[in-house]
Amino acid sequence: MNVKKLKIFIIATAALALCVCLMCALTPESAEVADAVTLKQGSTGSLVKTMQTKLINWGYLSGKADGIFGSKTKAAVIYFQKKNGLVADGIVGTKTAQALGMSLSGSTSKPASGGNSNSADLNLLAHVVYGEARGEPYTGQVAVAAVVLNRVRSSSFPNSVAGVVYQSGAFDCVSDGQINLSPNQNAINAARDALNGWDPTYGCLYYYNPRTATSKWMLSRTVKLNIGNHAFC
Repeated sequence: MNVKKLKIFIIATAALALCVCLMCALTPESAEVADAVTLKQGSTGSLVKTMQTKLINWGYLSGKADGIFGSKTKAAVIYFQKKNGLVADGIVGTKTAQALGMSLSGSTSKPASGGNSNSADLNLLAHVVYGEARGEPYTGQVAVAAVVLNRVRSSSFPNSVAGVVYQSGAFDCVSDGQINLSPNQNAINAARDALNGWDPTYGCLYYYNPRTATSKWMLSRTVKLNIGNHAFC
């Protein structure tokens, strides 16, 4: 081997060794990043406590939020995932966190409108809640807001809150003008809770009042649950 080829061989070998070292150095960091974007059994901290608080408030978990992701919390997460059409693996990744109305960076998210919810969505949703369900129990008001947001997620409906609300014939409050009434604080709170991930209907796209509904098509829908005067399907 001549001197020129030997130099090339040495340089190539050194470059390969450097790449291997860099890969080894990055691997643990990459693992830490991967761990940082999920919550699973064994995780601890404020994010786990936030998640537990939501699960407790919504009836998926009993007890106290202690910030420790144990087997009981895992079972509650699986229950939540099953009810919301998610992969029921007991691990809180991006999709489950969005459904819970939380961000894994610790800030509250508003995923129901594709991650782009804003004050205009909140305001319009509160008007719908007040116009459609102001006489309903609080959970029923959140449920009405959740139906709107479930439609936003569905490929069968417009992909924005305004598009869903103003779709022709979709909501009585638009047809009769009650959409223009000023919402009270309860309606605003209900809209916000729905935007933050609370869905008492577990994915329903429709609701109606059995006492007043006349649509044969609507009455033929399978009812999943009743809240107040509304049947959700």
